[in-house]
Amino acid sequence: QVQLVESGGGLVQPGRSLRLSCAALGIGAEDFVIGWFRQAPGKEREGVSTIAKDGNTYAANSVRGRFTTTRDYAKTTVYLEMNDLKPEDTGLYACAAGPRVSLMDSWYNYWGQGTQVTVSS
Repeated sequence: QVQLVESGGGLVQPGRSLRLSCAALGIGAEDFVIGWFRQAPGKEREGVSTIAKDGNTYAANSVRGRFTTTRDYAKTTVYLEMNDLKPEDTGLYACAAGPRVSLMDSWYNYWGQGTQVTVSS
């Protein structure tokens, strides 16, 4: 059974950092593209970043230069390092697994439940 489990969310002040984790259970994280998505209240889900099987990453313009995605092949875990957080980064962050690199959620087959990130002073 495939399961993705996110952790690491919380309340943080603007300008601070957080690291989210996505643990892949029942699949090899290296066999899938892993994407990070977020959804703010009243808004559509937005693709944040992806990491390909070979480790190449792609980030949305809104987070490029601030967010970094890495993967630990031994732990089958993918991380989203978020720096210089802004209030507009607030949302429910979820990871997903799929066959190709894309920031479109329709390409992803497996989803975690998400972890809440709130950026506020």
